[in-house]
Amino acid sequence: MYSSSINLFALSPALLLWSLIILSPHPSTSFLKHPHPTPQLPLRIPQQASSNSNPQSWLSRARDGLIQTIWRIPTETGLTKANSKASTLAGPPPTLLARYGGDLVLRFDINSIDEAEALAQAINVLFLDVWEFTTDWVDIRLSKDVVPSLLGLLPPSLQHAHTPLMHDLAQAIFESYPSLTFLDPSTSPQEASRSFSPDLRPSTDETNIFFRDYQPLSVIVPWMRLLCSLFPTHVRMTNIGVSYEGRDIPALRVGVHPTNSQQQTSPRKTIIIAGGSHAREWISTSSVNYVAYSFITAYGKSKPMTKLLENYDWVFIPTLNPDGYVYTWENDRLWRKNRQQTALRFCKGLDLDRAYGFEWDSESSRNSPCSESFSGESPFEAVESRRFANWVRNETENNNVEIAGFLDFHSYSQQVLYPYSYSCTSSPPSLENLEELAIGLAKAIRVTNGEKYGVTSACEGSVMTTPTKKRPQSNIEKSKSEKRLWPRMETGGGSALDWFYHELKVSYAYQIKLRDTGSYGFLLPSKNILPTGKEAFKAVEYFGEYLMGNKGIEMSETETSFNDGAEVPKAKGVIVDEEDWVMVEQELEDDLEKEVVANWELHRRRRK
Repeated sequence: MYSSSINLFALSPALLLWSLIILSPHPSTSFLKHPHPTPQLPLRIPQQASSNSNPQSWLSRARDGLIQTIWRIPTETGLTKANSKASTLAGPPPTLLARYGGDLVLRFDINSIDEAEALAQAINVLFLDVWEFTTDWVDIRLSKDVVPSLLGLLPPSLQHAHTPLMHDLAQAIFESYPSLTFLDPSTSPQEASRSFSPDLRPSTDETNIFFRDYQPLSVIVPWMRLLCSLFPTHVRMTNIGVSYEGRDIPALRVGVHPTNSQQQTSPRKTIIIAGGSHAREWISTSSVNYVAYSFITAYGKSKPMTKLLENYDWVFIPTLNPDGYVYTWENDRLWRKNRQQTALRFCKGLDLDRAYGFEWDSESSRNSPCSESFSGESPFEAVESRRFANWVRNETENNNVEIAGFLDFHSYSQQVLYPYSYSCTSSPPSLENLEELAIGLAKAIRVTNGEKYGVTSACEGSVMTTPTKKRPQSNIEKSKSEKRLWPRMETGGGSALDWFYHELKVSYAYQIKLRDTGSYGFLLPSKNILPTGKEAFKAVEYFGEYLMGNKGIEMSETETSFNDGAEVPKAKGVIVDEEDWVMVEQELEDDLEKEVVANWELHRRRRK
């Protein structure tokens, strides 16, 4: 049965966020009052509609004036003044310039195993920050002063095989923060804390205001609590564990449990959606939040979504690395690891996605703790990974829970990755099923906004291999390359993906690397939050439909979107009309099948 009650806050995300601000239980410690330079409330200042452009009755104007007086909301003049102060800071502040002013990001194209090995060795020697690597390219962040040293370690063929992606990293980082993060400290607390309009009039500009910008943890946690308060019938807040620095790892459990107490209860099937293992991947955190909000507000209004919530519990974990996430807001935007102390006092942090127990790479412990992929001295040394694993074990062993699926959001490179991550020569027993669902997830994303996501194993997505477009090789080079594996930029052992699949026997476990493919990397502009979130939502919806046996291809009537008021397909997958679907499906199948065939050929060559 659908819930018969109508929740006013479900109709407007703007009202939802405004209630969060007004009803904050501890105003003295509220996220609205962070001292400078800690980021302040990360909300853009929407432009109020001019009263002249939309004449209202004197009663409406009196109502607005009364609300402004009671709640001490700044007038339009005050908002304009706050806006002008925020806009005067056109460039990065001195703190960002000092840290990132001399940095840039280079993309290297690799054409041979020798080039790949030389680049991997140079990265290890110079402790460079590898942003991402695929079958086609490797993105490296480094100081401009280090470029000559790097090129000196590379063969002549790589001397000019690189392209700068970001010439001014400090500016790109500055633009990734919300507009008020670096607000002039002379701005009064009233202007800063009330820097957007709670106007009760409908406004398309304020739709999904929470997802206009990236949000700090001090905003996300109260927002999660508010969702639990507003939707108590199917939303509960839970704590995964405590981080190294003592912060809770919050999660939302969304689902409708059966009420027939006489029926023998079987283990409750649960799907986990996690993000933020790597602190700087803000788009993964925002996407988990968007999917959670979409699921929560769809209950009772969408038959397919209601059915998903009745058949499964959905656990949404915005960030598994709260310490690192907070650190990216307050200190280093590009911080990746957690904040755990290592053997070297000046090199903190462990890579959470390399710290799990299955095929943990003991060789990586020989690397310096300064490495971005340092996995610790033993499996599960990373506190957050250990607490997450313990929580999952407790759920399955003591709380009558069956983990039916696991989706781990990361960025960037736009890929759907399935096990294994630790090895390119070992294939999972259910490879065909994993590939079938992975292709379906990529289809769901592609039809949403037209973005192409690759499909491959996590290992294949983490090594540099020979694409078909590479330059021709001689017979001697070909014979040598068949006997040698291509090097990896970092270890793939100890991943959460492999641990869930192999140790917990979760049949469908995936890592999804979200937007983009390198234009912005980890500094994806906030305008991408909504489209990326919608892609993630459609992928998760398809995932649930597939697990229920629908294979994500059934169609049903269209419905009004619960997110932005636009009509969207209500199909189990993501369909428009039938003719368009057939054409799009055939195009997607052709593209993805070619990629899968190429991956199988790669597997075959490597096993020889």
